[in-house]
Amino acid sequence: MRYRLMAALLASTLVLAACGREVGGETADGTPEGGEPAGEAGGGGGEAAAPPECEVDEVDGDLLLYNWSEYMDPDLLTEFSEQYGVSATEDTYTSNEALLAQIRAGGADYDVIVPSDYMVAIMIEEGLLTPLNHDAIPNRENVAADFTEPPYDPGLEYSMPYQWGTTGLGIDTEATGPDPEPTWGWLFDPEMAGQLPQGVSILDDPREGMGAALYYLGYDPNTQSEEELQEAADLIQEAGAWTVRYESDQFSDLVINGDTNVSQGYSGQFLDTFGEIDPERYQYVIPEEGATIWTDNMAILGSSDSPCTAHTFINFILDAENGAQLTNWTFYASPNEAATEFIDPEITDDPVIYPDEDVRERLFFLENTGDAERLYTDLFTRAQG
Repeated sequence: MRYRLMAALLASTLVLAACGREVGGETADGTPEGGEPAGEAGGGGGEAAAPPECEVDEVDGDLLLYNWSEYMDPDLLTEFSEQYGVSATEDTYTSNEALLAQIRAGGADYDVIVPSDYMVAIMIEEGLLTPLNHDAIPNRENVAADFTEPPYDPGLEYSMPYQWGTTGLGIDTEATGPDPEPTWGWLFDPEMAGQLPQGVSILDDPREGMGAALYYLGYDPNTQSEEELQEAADLIQEAGAWTVRYESDQFSDLVINGDTNVSQGYSGQFLDTFGEIDPERYQYVIPEEGATIWTDNMAILGSSDSPCTAHTFINFILDAENGAQLTNWTFYASPNEAATEFIDPEITDDPVIYPDEDVRERLFFLENTGDAERLYTDLFTRAQG
């Protein structure tokens, strides 16, 4: 989801219209066909496992990190490895659903993973995560108050926030005209999207893809109404006439390469790519109908072979200067309040990266919709054709 950003700022548009819902909530899931919960590592509906007995800075083996693409400064991994005398290896995935499928399949020996908010709730529910030993993570005190009681993991019992951002649209203004209207109509309105020479792309993600359609239709992005979800899926299917790709990885490249004129995607990756190329021509906008705010989080798998090393790594990332180094590399917002003074001002002063309160009131977390999760996935898959 998240990409490194070079410095240049964008003349981005941040316009959101009131739509009456409040920020907050929990999660959504993309249960793969035939997927079964593991249910053994942590909670799983039974008695919760006890946190590992780890000391501050203790290591008990090498670290294997499973993360989003281009979401970790490699220098930080090197520094961690050298400081603690362990190897630190990173593998990547492209969606929460891909992460969950991999973990459910049981073929992964990862220690630390970085699921988004709603996926944390799902993994807690399925018993896939280890409860955190807060005594081994003293830098948790650096987490900003806004992130210490998230609805998907109250009290941060299983996760610690990593980075946060928004989901919106990357636009080539040579195709749309200057100052493009901030609306999901660029994906779904035949008079707008249907007229774009190179069409659009939608995230290959059931919750985000369906969420865009639900925002456009004026519905709750966490609705469990079959009628509303079917209407959203019908809208996505109709948009297939000008949707050239369902893409969760290279969506920003599609825009700058001229493969699409508009793409749905995540703030940091757009800012990174557009800032390197032409921030006047390429813009990131947050649609006025409402948009998704997300928090990615560090969590430890119940199957981790090095739970104490994992705790030490989380504490390492939550260090003020290390947290700032991470954000200076990713260009996503940091939940680490102590890191703020070390973050480049062009990042903290950018309203696209750090939206003001008026804008944040119109951003919404995706929540765990329980049994409706499979409906989201099934309808979205069929709508893609």
